[in-house]
Amino acid sequence: MSRLLDKINDQKISRRNFLKATAAGTASLALAGCGSGLTSAGEKVNALGEEQGEWIPAACWHNCGGRCLNKALVVDGVVVRQKTDDTHEDSPDYPQQRGCLRGRSQRQQVFGADRLKYPMKRKHWQPGGGDKSLRGKDEWERISWDEALTYIADELQRVKKDYGNRSILHIGGWSSRITDISRTLGLFGGYCEYWNTNSFGSWAMTPKTVGFLQLGVWDQTVNDRFDLRNCETIIMLSMNPAWSAMGSSSWHYLQAKKAGAKFIGIDPFYNESYSMLGAEWVPVRPSTDSALLLAIAYVLITKDHPAMNPLIDWEFLNKYCLGFDAEHMPEGEDPQGNFKDYVLGTYDGVPKTPAWASEICGVDKIQIEKLAMEFRKDKKVAFLCGMASARTTNSDNLPQLIMTIGAMTGHMGKSGHMTGSTMHATSGNGGPALVCAGSNGLPGIANPVDDSINAGQVWDAILNGKYNFTGSGDFVSPDQFKPGQERDIDIHIIYHSGGATLQTSDGMTKGIEAHRKVDLVVSHSQFVTTNSKYADIVLPVTTEWEKFGGFSGGTLVHSGNREMLIMYSQITEPLYEARSDQWIAIELAKKLGIDEKEAFPFDEKQQFFNALASATVVNEDGKTYGPLVTITQKDIDEMGVAGKPQTGKITYSELKEKGVYQVKRSQGDNYGYIAYEDFVKDPGKNPLTSESGKLEIYSRQLAQTVNDMGFSKIQPIPSYIPPVNGYEDTFQDWESKAKGEFPYQVINPHYLRRSHTVFDNVKWLQEAWSNPVFLNTKDAQAKGISNGDTVLITSPYGQILRNACLTERVRPGVVALPHGAWVDIDEQTGIDRGGADNILSGQVPTGQGVSGFNTGVARIEKYTPSKLIPDVEKPARIVF
Repeated sequence: MSRLLDKINDQKISRRNFLKATAAGTASLALAGCGSGLTSAGEKVNALGEEQGEWIPAACWHNCGGRCLNKALVVDGVVVRQKTDDTHEDSPDYPQQRGCLRGRSQRQQVFGADRLKYPMKRKHWQPGGGDKSLRGKDEWERISWDEALTYIADELQRVKKDYGNRSILHIGGWSSRITDISRTLGLFGGYCEYWNTNSFGSWAMTPKTVGFLQLGVWDQTVNDRFDLRNCETIIMLSMNPAWSAMGSSSWHYLQAKKAGAKFIGIDPFYNESYSMLGAEWVPVRPSTDSALLLAIAYVLITKDHPAMNPLIDWEFLNKYCLGFDAEHMPEGEDPQGNFKDYVLGTYDGVPKTPAWASEICGVDKIQIEKLAMEFRKDKKVAFLCGMASARTTNSDNLPQLIMTIGAMTGHMGKSGHMTGSTMHATSGNGGPALVCAGSNGLPGIANPVDDSINAGQVWDAILNGKYNFTGSGDFVSPDQFKPGQERDIDIHIIYHSGGATLQTSDGMTKGIEAHRKVDLVVSHSQFVTTNSKYADIVLPVTTEWEKFGGFSGGTLVHSGNREMLIMYSQITEPLYEARSDQWIAIELAKKLGIDEKEAFPFDEKQQFFNALASATVVNEDGKTYGPLVTITQKDIDEMGVAGKPQTGKITYSELKEKGVYQVKRSQGDNYGYIAYEDFVKDPGKNPLTSESGKLEIYSRQLAQTVNDMGFSKIQPIPSYIPPVNGYEDTFQDWESKAKGEFPYQVINPHYLRRSHTVFDNVKWLQEAWSNPVFLNTKDAQAKGISNGDTVLITSPYGQILRNACLTERVRPGVVALPHGAWVDIDEQTGIDRGGADNILSGQVPTGQGVSGFNTGVARIEKYTPSKLIPDVEKPARIVF
């Protein structure tokens, strides 16, 4: 910094103006209203940066799903500017990997004044807990790393001795098993795990059980982006790639629109994606998609005529599916349990007509009939479904029902036809990864404790000492989804080694109460997040910009664009006293008497090299894979690692400079993908993941698995089950339609200001995106609420404040509360001034342990005691 300042001073730029320029962002310096001194400083900083700085590929590592290219212009350790992908010309066929506003504000996060600088201890915490009630309200004391690690080690040893390893709850983001600290805790004797269906909802287990899965991962049920352009109609259910699937997803859908595709959006919220694509809107109520789709099935069945009105692909149903009608039921099952007769009401006396569905889902019966016609088999249709509709209670049959509609109409296994999930990471571009990140080579360390608590009951388990055990591991583990058994549990330590679990799990009010019960709460963090706010000891960790390097995107699962792999490098030395998660895990292991080499046999630099050397890329045949990176002995010597030279498609030095390797695509290349194509050509040789190897419209395995887990019951066929805290619960009496105490439904859309909760503290983004609550104009006016008014939202579980944004784009009866705002409880009233969505949710696990993030009920009213100030005007959470 000092060398750069000398250079700036030589060019007669004041240090004050330089710091203003770097803090404000040189991209905005020329805006009207800026003073000439600042503009001049910015111009000179830009000129000096381009002349003497170095563009370094920088990590954009947060879980938005895009994993885009981000570069930082670094001059003597100072980030002067940022930019995104310019490694090649942009085109629809070969798009750049462009970053969004969040990634472009990354330096405001990494170098923010609110970064945690030192290890901290809550003032009134003492070994054993101290005054637990002060968590979230107490003052902080700066302590040394040695003190912090000693406190943690001593408490871990005491609790293990007195209560056993089961009393240590480790929460590490979306999986307890994949963090660095899990290795240390595993060698310490183990820990209680936490699991969640996360973004997937009921897509977590249902698809693989019923055969609605390709290649062992979630995103491969739809064709690739080139085939999207062959569709005549694209029906989108609960999707918003413009906000929640960064990278090129929206670009791909736009190419389909330019090619002539018609778009239809089924959603409570007419979002930016539907607006961009000119989509017809089907304004369905939250958590009622199953009712709507059952009515569509009814119309298809009753209106189909093979010659006059060909709606159903009977050949596809008869050849590739089980359970649609009585003639195609699994052996040994009651023929009366088939899907067709359930839809027609043959045995239960309730035909699933558009009129029946309309009462539940709110879509007019005429519009339902019209929508059903759009699925007809003789049109090229893509039925694409986001994850939001499955993040609802009692939705376990929903993915199965989506599959059933696609199977009925034959929109699977051929060009221009597709049915499936479009998770945020590969929305609009299905298929296996063409370039894949490698492995760091660390051997696995088992957890000797098998306890694992679902997110929907974890806080209740801490408070009440009991939980329903359904298997160890997270939901991708084969050990999960087992028959439930009640277990006693006695948690004394909560260890947050990553993520924002207190903020993003159901029932935050109970979560805070649970955090105030245990003896010790530890949090690794870069800021005073919600995890850290209610912790006792907070450990400042480095960002990816402060590490040697790493990779993002390009995995076989769901981490990013299938056509590229990003490699980022170190941008700055660790700030203040921040240390990496792995350093913490190693030092804590030492305190616990564990051999660090057993936990981590080799260092982070060697782990990086192992991943580099094992990265692969598809060959020109589109089927086989080979090494991605050419590595020389000189590269190995300069990195100071152990390894062998190899030949790949790009040199290490070129990849390090560019920051991205992207497979160049073109129409008709060997990298295209049609989901289920092999299965349709030869189902015997290419069986699906279900018990029968077919698409199971009747799945006894699904019903048995879910029902045995013990959270709630389902049928083997897709059926409508009123969700807990769903539309029916907005009434005090459903039959008379008398509204109850909580007459509105709440949904939690993703929001461009943040990636889940990350970036919510960045002032640039707070200024650009104010984070209101979206209310239907008529609903608001009926409550005397005007645009910008502060609104009190009350659910059965908590209360929050937000400023209102009135719009006709939210259907009546729905409150759209953007997901991820940081909690800010007023301890006097108990009201959250931050507008955190999970304050309004409860601990209500259903089915396969799904978190019902988009199933909530509430009441709204104008809040008159005080006006909620804009987030950008709130003071940052700066400690020391």
